[in-house]
Amino acid sequence: MYAKTTFYTLLTLLFFSLRMNSQTQETTLVTGKIVSETNEILPFVNVLVNTLDGALVKATISNENGLFTLKDIAPKTYMLKISFVGYTTLSREITLGTKKNDLGTIIMSVSAESLEAVTVVAEKPIIQVEPDKTVFNVASMVGSAGNNGLEILRKAPGVRLDNDNNIVVEGKAGVLIYIDDRQSFLAGDDLTAFLQSLQADTIESIEIITQPSSKYDAAGNAGIINIKLKREKGLGTRGSVSSTVTVGDYARTNNSVSINSRFKKWTFFGSYSNFFGRSTGFINLFRTQGDKIFDAQTDSENDAFSNNFRTGADYYLSKESVIGTVVSVNLRDAASTSNSVTPIIDRNTRVTDSILRAPNSSENNSFNLNANVNYRYKDTLGTSFSVDLDYGRYTRERFNNQPNFYTTPTGEILNANITYQETPIDINIYAAKVDYGQKLGKGSFEAGAKVSKVITDNTFNFFDVINGVNNLNMNRSNEFEYDEKIYALYAKYNFALDKWKFQAGLRMERTDSQGELTAENTDQNQVVSRQYTDFFPSAGISYQANATNSLALSYSRRIQRPNYQILNPFEFQLDELSFSRGNPFLQPQYTDNFKISHTYKYTLTTSFSYSYISDFFAQVTEAEGENRNFLNTRNVADQEVYNLSISYPFKVNNWWRAYANVYGLYTKFTATNPAFITIDQNTFGFYAQTTFSLPKEIKLEVSGWYSSPSIWGGTYETQSLGSLNIAVQKSWGNWTGKITMNDVLYTIPWQGVTQFGDLRIDGRGGSDSRNINFYVRYSFGNSDVKNAKKRDGSLEDEKGRIGG
Repeated sequence: MYAKTTFYTLLTLLFFSLRMNSQTQETTLVTGKIVSETNEILPFVNVLVNTLDGALVKATISNENGLFTLKDIAPKTYMLKISFVGYTTLSREITLGTKKNDLGTIIMSVSAESLEAVTVVAEKPIIQVEPDKTVFNVASMVGSAGNNGLEILRKAPGVRLDNDNNIVVEGKAGVLIYIDDRQSFLAGDDLTAFLQSLQADTIESIEIITQPSSKYDAAGNAGIINIKLKREKGLGTRGSVSSTVTVGDYARTNNSVSINSRFKKWTFFGSYSNFFGRSTGFINLFRTQGDKIFDAQTDSENDAFSNNFRTGADYYLSKESVIGTVVSVNLRDAASTSNSVTPIIDRNTRVTDSILRAPNSSENNSFNLNANVNYRYKDTLGTSFSVDLDYGRYTRERFNNQPNFYTTPTGEILNANITYQETPIDINIYAAKVDYGQKLGKGSFEAGAKVSKVITDNTFNFFDVINGVNNLNMNRSNEFEYDEKIYALYAKYNFALDKWKFQAGLRMERTDSQGELTAENTDQNQVVSRQYTDFFPSAGISYQANATNSLALSYSRRIQRPNYQILNPFEFQLDELSFSRGNPFLQPQYTDNFKISHTYKYTLTTSFSYSYISDFFAQVTEAEGENRNFLNTRNVADQEVYNLSISYPFKVNNWWRAYANVYGLYTKFTATNPAFITIDQNTFGFYAQTTFSLPKEIKLEVSGWYSSPSIWGGTYETQSLGSLNIAVQKSWGNWTGKITMNDVLYTIPWQGVTQFGDLRIDGRGGSDSRNINFYVRYSFGNSDVKNAKKRDGSLEDEKGRIGG
């Protein structure tokens, strides 16, 4: 409590001291919009205000919407100069009043002498800190070619991946993944496969929104990661084809093709990507339970074939309004085989009583469809209106074959138990939302509403295999249906005052849900209904101290609802000795996030955040009887996270560039369940990359990441791990090629310890992470294609809770 009070007091003193040091004077505000002769928006245009004798007073550039703002200029007559490569420079006198001066739309003409001779290149900084988010510009990052979406996320500021490739932001799990402003339907293994199939060269930027405003769904402890796909500028057609082959223990590949076309009234876009091949893994679990030791050692081979299709179109009804549609489909077929050997040892004598041998196999086929229809209106006065209608469908068929043989240490079979499971899942999601915005007073006001409905059907069919025949075991089979409706309203307001910007909002969400378990044994039938209403405030303040320093302080409250599948209370067999069991009484966890950040010269970014998570839920391993253990998700603790993060891209000279993202965090889990052990951990980590530009368009890249001991999933205390990667890249014309050696020192495999009650597990696992990667890309078409606008649909919180 003392630490929190001190933290808030320091923040208050910091902002008040900055405010007292700022000088007040009679100044004016200058705004405008820059377009071409064909009314195309021109971003990154230089805008200068000079005195009449040529001395520079103020300078800026237009943003991605062609808009520019100049502040703190004394009211009098100046010379305005606007310039951009390939266009005729504009110069004109302007006389500024004492209040806001809107210069309207400024039209630039293409320079006749440069039409054929000049190539326009506008390079964004790698990291941009905006009032409500941090933008990681992948397209501006040298050496990103050949990486997939999952690898790129590891490089993003404040982001890391845990041992299961789950995404952690500022020390917290529970992040929502968006693709072009619309939340992804996928989670777990399906989400990992999708991100692996995304080529980095199709990604424009990654937005890390740790403090989402009230406009966004309140779900997600750690906020939102929004992956923006590339949409080039200009009229015509443009596309690219790329392929990556990775060779580890086996070969695997991911390939992609994308195309964008823009005409006067229409925009079309489409992409296809895939990932297929084989990978290997291992996991060793040394479990101590009662008077016995179970030393399980498992090797696995995993085959996957993932296909992703995305297409859409926009039709421009007028300059202010557009109607559009987006459809995305993901198909994934996966199969795995594992060979597990578990000596069962007497804890006192250390004598092996027997050995469990389990040569298991599984098949997993999933289908994911998302469809969106949207309408957008926005005029020059700041009034906006939008409607989104969404439908999502997720189906999965999973088959597990589990033969289990108990043998003596010499290999003689004692007994056998062979089982087979079918676990199909069917989920339908319907959602609609409306948003409205307008100028109000000195700021802007937004409000909206959303309604969503989710219907899930989970079936678990358990078979005893006798003499090769599958016999349905009705006592161990069940069906779980879950229906959920969420109603939401929000409002937010933001305004600027001198060097300050303020934003505040409130979101209300009403949840009505019912889960019903139906089993052959009626004693196991359960119905769980819930109704609850929550309010989620958010607020932010930013201060532009001068041209090189800016500060921001923000707060938001979030909720993490359980995935639909872990609410199913029935028992699912993982292997002969391990089971998983859902928890229909699992409570949502709530998070209060505070963050302060500082940016220096738009490159060096430092941020400090504090989060308090109540009713934290985690998957724990519990003992049942002498031999069995089962996984169950429970509310076990309250969590606190203190996180310090520093990101800095810099240019040493013309041929040497570097980028570093360093973080340090303190995590503490205070037990609320008597069987859970209170734990805390200091963790340090970094990602660093350096790139050398050599003659003949050759680049050498050395990169790596490191994480000191940390807490994984709230239960595992893991040891340090990391990776060293070396790459060489060559470009020629429209072609790019790259060879990368990943995890050269083979330091990614993890080790950790977990304990719940009297059960303790020492674990170790990994995959064929040491591999070599071959990448090639070819671009084609007009180099000036106008971007298709990103669509923010209404399937947000619902899709991230499917579970993999």
